[in-house]
Amino acid sequence: MTKKQSELIKNIAQELDSGFNCYYNSQTDEIIAIPNFSQFSFEEEFMEAFNESLEKVEKHKADFLKFEPLESSESFKIMELFVNQLPDESLKMELENTLANKKPFQNFKHRIDHSDFRTSWFEFKKNELEKIVHKRLASSLGSSLI
Repeated sequence: MTKKQSELIKNIAQELDSGFNCYYNSQTDEIIAIPNFSQFSFEEEFMEAFNESLEKVEKHKADFLKFEPLESSESFKIMELFVNQLPDESLKMELENTLANKKPFQNFKHRIDHSDFRTSWFEFKKNELEKIVHKRLASSLGSSLI
């Protein structure tokens, strides 16, 4: 994979992690990131701010590959994968219980934020998102193109 391709994957993954829908034009290598409006209560204000991008994507819809933020089940799977590879057995067991109980996302975040593995979590999640983006690009554009 080239540096350009690696940067592309990294950029798309970052936008997805921020809750944005991401549109990629493989002919121009353009990335357009637009908030997932269903997550915001001020939909009209956001739509106005991103109107130019929305129109561009709509006008050239066939040229763009759309990436959407992960479904909660996909995010949950990433948390499970992270927990499974933890070397700290005590934290691993605590997080397994956290994921099995109410409010797993909120409680997982709280526990990770107050652990020595906070940085490891963010790196792990970033890498998993990049793998997902790479796989999607490869399947949509052909593995020889990415």
